[in-house]
This record gives sequence, structure tokens and C-alpha cells, in this order.
Amino acid sequence: MAGLLMLVAIASGALLTYFYDDEARLYARLCAGVCVGFALLGLIGYILAAVLGLTTASVALAGLIVAAPLALLTQKQWRARVGEDFAGASRFLGDVLTRPKSRAVASSLLFAGGAVVLWLVFGRAMFVRGGEIFTGVDNNLGDLPFHLGIITSFTDGQNFPPQHPEYAGARLTYPFIVDFVAAMLVRAGASLEGALFWENFLLGLSLVGLLYRFALKLTGNRFAALVAPVVALLSGGVGWVTFLKEWTAGTQSLSAMLWRLPHDYTITYDGAYRWGNAITTLLVPQRGLLLGLPLALLVITQWWMAVGDSDGVPEREAIEEGKGQKVKGKRQKGTKDAEPRRRPDFSPLATFPFLNTATSATTLRMLAAGVVAGLLPLVHAHSFVSLMLMGGCLALLFPRWRAWMLFFAVALVIAAPQMWWATRDSAAQAGSFFAWQFGWDHGQQNVFWFWLKNTGLFIPLLIAAIAWRGREPIVPKRLLLFYAPFTLLFVSANAGKISPWVWDNIKVLYYWYVASVPLVALLLARLWRMGGWVKMGVLGLLLVLTLAGSLDVWRVISEASEQREFDRGGMAFAELLKSRTEPRSLVLHAPIYNHPNYLSGRRAVMGYGGHLWSQGINYAGREADVKQMYAGGARADTLLAQYQIDYVVVGPLERASLTVNENFFQKFEKVGETGGYRLYQIARQ
Repeated sequence: MAGLLMLVAIASGALLTYFYDDEARLYARLCAGVCVGFALLGLIGYILAAVLGLTTASVALAGLIVAAPLALLTQKQWRARVGEDFAGASRFLGDVLTRPKSRAVASSLLFAGGAVVLWLVFGRAMFVRGGEIFTGVDNNLGDLPFHLGIITSFTDGQNFPPQHPEYAGARLTYPFIVDFVAAMLVRAGASLEGALFWENFLLGLSLVGLLYRFALKLTGNRFAALVAPVVALLSGGVGWVTFLKEWTAGTQSLSAMLWRLPHDYTITYDGAYRWGNAITTLLVPQRGLLLGLPLALLVITQWWMAVGDSDGVPEREAIEEGKGQKVKGKRQKGTKDAEPRRRPDFSPLATFPFLNTATSATTLRMLAAGVVAGLLPLVHAHSFVSLMLMGGCLALLFPRWRAWMLFFAVALVIAAPQMWWATRDSAAQAGSFFAWQFGWDHGQQNVFWFWLKNTGLFIPLLIAAIAWRGREPIVPKRLLLFYAPFTLLFVSANAGKISPWVWDNIKVLYYWYVASVPLVALLLARLWRMGGWVKMGVLGLLLVLTLAGSLDVWRVISEASEQREFDRGGMAFAELLKSRTEPRSLVLHAPIYNHPNYLSGRRAVMGYGGHLWSQGINYAGREADVKQMYAGGARADTLLAQYQIDYVVVGPLERASLTVNENFFQKFEKVGETGGYRLYQIARQ
């Protein structure tokens, strides 16, 4: 049922693309279908679960509602149009196998290579071995238990309306839709490990496709489109220099060191490198971005196609930048399309007689962009805010007022209830999110040297691409104008913190980076076209841009990194909690990042302080109370009653991190013990 649920969501999301994107190829429709389908499934499923609970019936009903677009296939013209896309994809694959051309093979290798890498990385994001839970991604050590706590709070804790799993009594305002989708898959029959893997893998693969199409539409250059996902996902600075120094200074061979890399090379604890690789520091641990980024890319691509792309280069007819000639019979750059963009034999709006079938492509694109943007507040708030800011700037630069008014109206209508939920009576303190802090997370380093170390040659190449003007500029003026607002994201994230933890500014900075990648890719494409030894230089530049990120990704794939999250004793105790306590029970345990309670779905008096602080929650008072209760002091009984605590855990983690008066808890009923953990029930007065 979990597999069917995913297939239905993807197919429905893909079918919806025919309403607003008449020229997309099948891969682009499927990639859009993954992120849109999952977002719709999560939001619709949450609304139903809030009323009916997260049951098999509510999940099935959500699946049926999301499946509604599949009814369009009852129409002959819809089946013919979809069949045409499948036939085109089949011909493409046939050409790759029987008449390989460089272009077809290159794009196929991009997707195949991306699939292999993502399969291996997400297979290490969480895995179970010997009855214990591990992660193979160092940066996921604290994030994985937090997300598991959210998921199990839905599947096992009946957390509706959702409270923060690590701060009982406070509403869960952290964007949780990506975790709720995983919870739906678990309720549909998937294991926790399987639900996370398949959701992550499919979203990651859709991101590769949407990055490719984003760059293709902005640049009209297939070489640039192939390079863009590689540069975006293997991001990193010059940490590879550290690797070379360690290798030359050590006694290990190069192959031996590669198989046992000692640490990451794009983000380090000494503060020298903070940018981090996109896959290992963002997409794996920051699960909201894994869904929010492809949705945002879909919106930005539709913006460009609606208001920015004056030439309107059809995707099937993308030309090679700067050649000024037809490509196998296609139109020249800057000329009118030889054929209309909309297919005369297929009008998706004609399926609904009450709609105006003459609606312009621009209107449909902006309408769709508004719907997709409106899904974002509970998916990834930083993505939503970034899009709204960029949309406002672009509306001033590309003043098609009706189109932009439609976009903002639709987006805000859908987003408003989510924004109301996320801001009403929140435990997060707004003042902790904003403060002046120049230079992002540079610490004591010179800001300019810091950015050069952390992004390598990326910024110099970006400046070169923009500055290369003259008779044949690399970046056309219209594309440069479209890109300009994204530089504000870089400036604002370097001027102050927009999260309690300044490093989290990267959630905004990365949108600047992604928007900049097509411009850098265009420069590399221009250099590649020069031929000769310059091609070797381009390969060298690509290596410099991606080597540090590749080392971090390889460290995960080669299994050089491994962290245990939950041992057998903790796993057994989590099962005891689920069997001996009620779903909405309030549990007092050590405020640590990987407590077994997070696997039970039970509410916690207080979880890991690092999670709470980074979300703007002031937990100091509650932390002091937790310490007093475990110490069994004079106010312990009063505090237990005040917090209305149902159960107290006394185990290895409590003894290691707190002063525990075990004699104090002997007066309470012990309802279970396993793996060194004891569970006491607190009788309510």
C-alpha cells in the first residue's frame, strides 16, 4: 500500500503539469510529480488525520483524493497525449542504446549517475543493523533522531493537533510535512527505514531532474544544463587542499586513505570550512529542504518561462549557446517559433467546459507557480520566504502586473492558513531569529578569505561570467536581470542572522548558490566550445569546484563514516514504552539528542537543548526544573505534579548526563525495565 500511495501521488502530480507546461518532457513531468504529489499528499493527509487520526482509513482516503487527477485518463485525448510522451521517452532510450549520441548519452549518464549516488547515500542516511539504528552521515547525527521523533509522534503518539515532540505543551510549528508523508507511508505498511529511504531517494532524484531543466530553460544550453546539477549537488570549497596535505604528510597510500577518509572536507568543527556539501549537510539532515527545494525550482522555472524568457526556446529545441545557427532544423536564437507552443490537438482545459480554453500560457504558468508556492510554509518556511521576496523583486523588474498579482493572490490564499498555524501562540521567540552579524559564519576569519575557502573558484567564475560582455556576452541581459534579485539573498544572509543559529542562514544562501550555478555553467560551456586544450582546463575547473564535495559524498558511500544512534537496549526500551504507556503520555527523560523515547512517539517534557535553541525556544527554565526533578529535591514532587508528568525514565542516558536520585523514584510504581532503563509511573493526585 505504501508503494501504491507513492505511485499515485507521483502520477497525479505529473498529470497536473499538462495544465500549465505544454512542452515538458516526460522526465520533467515525473520529477515535478514527485515533489508536488508528495506535498499534496502530506497536506491533504494531515487535514484528514487531524479529524480522523492517522489510520489506515485516513491514509487511504488521502490517497483517493490525491488520485483524483488520474480520472483525466478516462479522456481519449489525455491518454493520447500521455502516450505520446511515453513514446518519446521510449525513442530516446532506444537511441541511447542503439544509436548513441553524445547529448543523449550525457544526459542519461547524469540521471543514472545521480540515481546511483543518491541510492547509496540515502541508504546510509538511516540503516538498521543488528537491532540497532545507525547513520552513515555525520551531519545527520542530531537531525535523524529529531525527525524520527516527529514521525513516530504521528504514527504512535496520536499527535493531533501536533505538539513539539521535544517540548510538550508547545505547538509544533517546525515545518513537518515531509515527515508527515513518511508517517503516512509507515501507516500504509512501510518500515520506518523504508519510508525514509524511498521518500528521500525519489525526492533527490526529482531534484536532479529539476536542476537540469532549470538550467536548460535559463540558458538554452545543454552542456550548461548537464554541468549545473553536478556543481549544485557536489558543492564545496577548497577542503580538498586539506585532503592533499593529509595524504602527503601521512604514510597511507592514496587508495587506502580514500577508503577510510577521517573526516568531512566541506564543513569542519574548527570553523575553517562552514559551507558544507549540499547532499551531506543539507539534503540528508535538513529533510524539509529536500522537498522544499524542488518545489521552489519548479516555481522559479515557471517564472522564467512566463515572464523572463523573451525568446521562448522550446525545451525540445534548446540551442547551443552562441552558435547562432539552427540545430538540426530548429529555429535560430532570437527568431519566432516555427510552430505554436501550445499543441492545437490537445487543450487540457477543454476537459472542463466551464473554463476558458483561451487562457494564455503565461496565466497558466503563474497560476501553477502560485499553487506550488502556496504549498511551502509547512514544507520549508525558508523556501517560502525566499520565493516571496524574489517574486516581489522580479515583479518590479518584469512588470507583468496581472500575472504577478495572480501568482501572489493564489500563493497567499493557500499559504495563509499554514502561516497562521506556524505563527499563532508559537513557543519560538521571534527576537532570537534576527540580529546584525556580518559575514555569515566566518568566525574570526577574514570574510573574503572565508568565502574563497568555502566556495573555491565558484564566486570568481560567477563574476567572470557576469563581467564577460562585449559582442557576445556569456550571460544575456535578460537573464542577468532575472538573476539580480537572488544576489540580495547572499547580501542579506551575510548582513545578519535570520535564524537563532547563524549557520542556518545557509537555507537562504543556498538559493543564491542554485540561482548562480547556471551562470557559472554558461561560462564553462563557452570555454568548452573553444576546444583544444581549453577543454582540459574546463575539466580542471569542474574538478576544483566539486572535489571537496565529492570527497564528503564518497566518505558516506564508502562507509568510512558511521554513527550509532540507538543501541539494542534503547530500541527494546522504545518498544516497552509503546506497549506500557498510552499514546499521549508525557514522559520525563534526559534532555539528550538520541533518547529512545523519540522512537516511541510519546511526548517529552524536554528534549535536546540544541534542537530547541536552534528553533528559537527558550528552554532554560524547563531545563532547570528537569534537573531538580531528577535530583529528587524539595520541589521535585511539586514539579512532577505541575508538569502533569505520567512517566519518568531512569536509564544509562539519565545517569550519564544528570544527577539522579534513584532512591527518590523508588516510591513510584515501576511499570517496566529493559536494557538498563527503568520506567516509573507517576500517580496523579
